[in-house]
Amino acid sequence: MSRKGPLAGLKILDFTTLLPGPYATLALADMGADVLRVEAPHRPDLVRLLAPFVDDLSAAHSYVNRNKRSLSLDLKHPEAVQLVKELVQDYDIVVEQFRPGVMERLGLGYDELRAENSRLIFCSITGYGQSGPYRDRAGHDINYLALAGISSYTGTRASGPVPAGFQIADVAGGSMHALAGILAAVVERHHTGLGQAIDISMTDAAFALNALIGAGALVSGEDPEFESHPINGGGFYGNYRTSDGRYMSVGSLEPQFLARLCAALDIEFPKSGAFALAGEELGRLKDALRERFAALTFEECRTLFDGADACVEPVLTLNEAARHPQLAARGMVVEVPAPGGKCQRQLASPWRFSGHAPAYNAIGGKPGDDNRQVLQELGKSEAEIDRIMKAGILG
Repeated sequence: MSRKGPLAGLKILDFTTLLPGPYATLALADMGADVLRVEAPHRPDLVRLLAPFVDDLSAAHSYVNRNKRSLSLDLKHPEAVQLVKELVQDYDIVVEQFRPGVMERLGLGYDELRAENSRLIFCSITGYGQSGPYRDRAGHDINYLALAGISSYTGTRASGPVPAGFQIADVAGGSMHALAGILAAVVERHHTGLGQAIDISMTDAAFALNALIGAGALVSGEDPEFESHPINGGGFYGNYRTSDGRYMSVGSLEPQFLARLCAALDIEFPKSGAFALAGEELGRLKDALRERFAALTFEECRTLFDGADACVEPVLTLNEAARHPQLAARGMVVEVPAPGGKCQRQLASPWRFSGHAPAYNAIGGKPGDDNRQVLQELGKSEAEIDRIMKAGILG
C-alpha cells in the first residue's frame, strides 16, 4: 500500500485562514497533495490564538494545517507578489478566502496569475460569492445558515432557531464544495490542459444543503417550520433525556426499527404504524418514549439497545466518541509527529482508499517555518535568500 496518496503531484498555494479553506486543504494534504500555506507575517490567522495550546501552538491550528508547509509573505511588498508569480509556475492550484477583489488589488487575481500559468486552478471561498449585492458583505456561519433558510426550521417552537454545535456552512458548505470543485477542475484540466476559476459561496452551498426539504418547499410553495417534519421535531425522531441527564438518539423511522424500539422499551406499537403517525397517536408515542427513557440511566439504555439494531444510539461526548469501538476500529484518532520528537493526538482523515494509506507527516507549525526551504526550491542562492529576509519581504 502506497503512502503517497491519490493526490500526489498536486501542488497547492493556500492563502486561506480560519476554517473553510484550511479544512479543504487539510483534506487535500491528507490525500497526498503538496500544500504550501502563504501566511501574512504581521496578521496572524485567528485560529492560531484558539485555546487549548500545546507548546505554544493551538491544537486546532495544528490540526487543520496538518501536513502543510508555511511560507510567510508580506503581500503588500512588490517582491512578495513576484515570488507568488514564480511559485505559480509550479504550484498550479490556488485557494484563497479573501473578500472579493482583494487578490486583484494585490496583483494576484486570477487573470494576473493565469497569465503566468494557463493551467492554473484558482478557487475562491467567500461568504456570498464573487457576484450579487452581498458580495462585499461580512458574515459568519450563523448568517449564511440564516439567509439560506436552514435556520428557519432548525430548532423548536419554544426556542426558535438554535445555533449548531459546529460550522455547517463553513465545512459542509465552503470546505467540501471547494474540495469537490477543485478536484472536478483537475479532472477537466487533464482533458483540456487549461485551468479555471472556481467561485464557492458558503451561502449558495448552505442553500443547496436544504436538499429533500428544500426540494419539497420549492414545488409546493410551503415553507417548513419548526417541528413540522419527521426529522426536525415533528415526529418521534430525536434525542431523549435519561434519568441521569444524558441523552439517547432515536432514529427508528422504518417499521422494523420502530417495532424493535417499542419492544425494547415495552411500549405499545402504534396502530398506524411508522409512516402514518400523527396527532394524538404520535403525541402518545412521544410521551411514552420520554417517560421510559427518563426512568432509565444512560448506561441502562446503552445496555438495553446494544445489539438491538433499532437505530438507537447514545449521545456521546467527543472524548467518548474517540474511545468508541467503532471509531477506534476505523483508526479515527491518530498520533501525528510534533516538534521536539513528540506526537499530538488528532482527528484522522476520514477517506479510505484500498491503494493508499493516509500519511500524517507533521502538525501545523509556526508561520514561515519553511521559508528558506521554499526559496531554495525556487532556485534562490543563499545570498539572495538572506537579502530577501533582510528586506522584510517575509516579515
